[in-house]
Amino acid sequence: MTTNNQSARRHFLQRAGALAALGMGVRLNILDVIPEAGAQSASDYRALVCVFLFGGNDGNNTLIPYDTAGYAQYAAVRTTASGLQLAQNQLLPIQPVSSGTPYGLHPSLTELQALFTQRKIAILANVGTLTQPTTKTQYQAKQVPLSLFSHSDQQLQWQSSVSTTAIGTGWGGRIADKMASFNATSGFPVVTSLGGSVLFATGKSSAPLSIPVAGSFALAGYNNSAASNARLATLKQFLTTGSTNTLVNAANTIGSQAIALSATMGPILASTTSVVAPIFAALGNNATGSALYQVAKTIEARAVTGAKRQIFFVGLGNFDTHSNQLPTQANLLDQLSPALKAFYDATVALGVGGQVTTFTLSDFGRTFQPASGAGTDHAWGNVQFVMGDAVKGGDLYGQCPTLALGGPSDAENRGRWMPTTAVDQYGATLARWFGVPAADLTTVFPNLSAFAQSDVGFMT
Repeated sequence: MTTNNQSARRHFLQRAGALAALGMGVRLNILDVIPEAGAQSASDYRALVCVFLFGGNDGNNTLIPYDTAGYAQYAAVRTTASGLQLAQNQLLPIQPVSSGTPYGLHPSLTELQALFTQRKIAILANVGTLTQPTTKTQYQAKQVPLSLFSHSDQQLQWQSSVSTTAIGTGWGGRIADKMASFNATSGFPVVTSLGGSVLFATGKSSAPLSIPVAGSFALAGYNNSAASNARLATLKQFLTTGSTNTLVNAANTIGSQAIALSATMGPILASTTSVVAPIFAALGNNATGSALYQVAKTIEARAVTGAKRQIFFVGLGNFDTHSNQLPTQANLLDQLSPALKAFYDATVALGVGGQVTTFTLSDFGRTFQPASGAGTDHAWGNVQFVMGDAVKGGDLYGQCPTLALGGPSDAENRGRWMPTTAVDQYGATLARWFGVPAADLTTVFPNLSAFAQSDVGFMT
C-alpha cells in the first residue's frame, strides 16, 4: 500500500469513527453509495415489515390440530408428562376458510386469533430453508442446506434465502436494490433496521438506515447553541471537501447522508404527538411494541421522508427453548401478539392498512419430540404469520406436516419436519406484491427456479 493510500485510509477511519462517536445510526456501504439504476417510480406507498423470531419459535405449539384425531396425534407425543402439552381447552380455535380441519392457536395469541377470524392474517405452514424440493432420500443423501440446525447459519439463510453458500446480501436488501428508484427523488433509504446491522437488510447497492427502538436519533454533542451550530457547519463543510481518493470521498458521502438523515429522523422519532401514540401506549412495557411504534411513526412521516417503498426489520427473542419452554414461549408470544395487533390498528389509523404487510421469520422450528427439561431441540420446517389488508387472510397456506415421529414429514424420527414451502417462495410472494418485476425475482431469490411455484398465493 502506498503512503498516500495509507494516509487516506487513516483519514477515512478517523471520519467514520467520529460519526460513530456522534451517535449516528446509519450504515451505508462505502463501495456502493450509488443506488442501482432503474426507471421505476410509484405514486403509491408500500411497506414490508419483517418481525424475526430469533432462536427458533416452536411451531408445533403455535398451531395445533383442533379436531379430535389431529389433537390426539399431538397429545400422544407431547404428553402431559413431557411438560410441553397444551390442553385442547386452552387452545384458541380457528377455522381456515379453505380447509375442513379446525386448528388451535397458542393461548397467548388472542389478538392474532381475532385478526385471523377477521381475515387480516394468513398462516403459512411448514416453510423453511431448502435447496430444492426435498424428500427423505435426498435428506439422507445430505442434499440439504448447509449447517441445517445451526442458529447462526439458519438465521443467515432465512435472511439471505441462499442455503448453499455464504453470501453478503439479504433478500430484503436485494429487494431494496431493485426498488431504489422509487425513493430516488427523496434519497431516503428503502430499508430501515431496528435490529442493528442485519444481513436481511443489506443489499449490493443498498444499505439500511439503523434506528433505535427507543431514545434519540439526533447528533450527539450538538445542542443548537451558537458554538455547536458553528461546529456542525464546519463539519458539513469538511465533508464536502473533495479528494482524489475513492475511500475518502465515500466516507464524506456517508457522513453527509448520515447528518441529513439524522436531521430528518430525529424529530420523527422524538415526536410524542403521533396519531398512533395512544394505540401503542396501551401496550405498556412491550419492547416489540416499542419497535413497531417507531416503524409506525416512520410510516406516518412518509410525506416528510418522501419514501414510496420501505422495508423494516424488527427482532424478538429468545425462542431457543431447550428447557422450560411453556413459560418462555408464552411470555414471548404474550409480547408478540398484542404488539402485532397494535401495529395493524396503527396502519388502519394511518390509512395504509392495505399498503403495509407484516410477516414473521424465524431460525427454524423445534422438534416435535420433547427434549429433557420440558424443552425442544432445533428442527426445520415452521409456521409463519403474514398480516395486513392486502393479505388473503383467514386461511392456511402450504402443507401441514403429518404429526408422526418417523412419518412421511419427518426427516429423521424426532419430528424435524421437512419443509414443503421454501423461504424463496415465501419471500417471492411478498416481493411480487411489493412491486418487484417478475423478471427480477430470480435476482432477488437466486434459487427460486428450483421450485415449480413462485407465488404461494396469500397476497392479493
